[in-house]
Amino acid sequence: MHIHTVLSPCGDLEMSPTAIVQRALARGLDMIAISDHNTTRQVKVTQKVGRDNGLFVLGGVEVTSQEEAHCLAFFETDDQLDEFQEFLDQHLPPIPNDEDRFGYQLIVDENDEIVGEEEYHLLNGIDVDIDGIYEEVHRIGGLFIPAHVNKGTTSLTSQLGFIPPDLKADGLEINKFITKEELLKKFAYLKRFNFITDSDAHFIDNIGDVYNIIHMEHRTFAEFAMALAGKEGRFIDTMAFRTAPLPR
Repeated sequence: MHIHTVLSPCGDLEMSPTAIVQRALARGLDMIAISDHNTTRQVKVTQKVGRDNGLFVLGGVEVTSQEEAHCLAFFETDDQLDEFQEFLDQHLPPIPNDEDRFGYQLIVDENDEIVGEEEYHLLNGIDVDIDGIYEEVHRIGGLFIPAHVNKGTTSLTSQLGFIPPDLKADGLEINKFITKEELLKKFAYLKRFNFITDSDAHFIDNIGDVYNIIHMEHRTFAEFAMALAGKEGRFIDTMAFRTAPLPR
């Protein structure tokens, strides 16, 4: 549920939509999400490649807040993605990307041909805080999940020193270095949230290193939202496979 493409400056140049879909299928995944830094412009082509190959691709983005905390947002429709992209374009600082320092920010098509490039550096924080991003995501109809909350950098924990008890979110993401149970031993007040755990893959070999088992009837945004909320028998098992990854 957290994969970067060649459009993220920190994403490896092998992370094209086609390569990502092929790797996800080879690792036995049924559903992935694209979540580039502060842009949705590589989502639609990846979704098309996924549809053509039987893989459900959820449209998302990893937003850097004003606090420089990362958060995931997921959307159901193209119109929602476009509307949120307009929001990002309005609030991302117009600072040109330094390719030599940070990496390329490429938009490619289903044939891995370069069709565009993001001009402004995508790793900068937008000028909207966590609460403001939550409100905009929900206004559009999306889901909001603070990313890798246990991480020592670019997380709520690293930037604020704690996870606010009154945080507005649809769930929380942890990385492979902690389990939900371990986190709740430290922060019992977070038990009101459901969790996902993700690879945050920037390289092909990391796709599927950790994954979620999602109990839902169909591979759709609506069903994922119900599972994240724990409604009508849908739910998510967070899996952190540190020594037993999916077969290659």
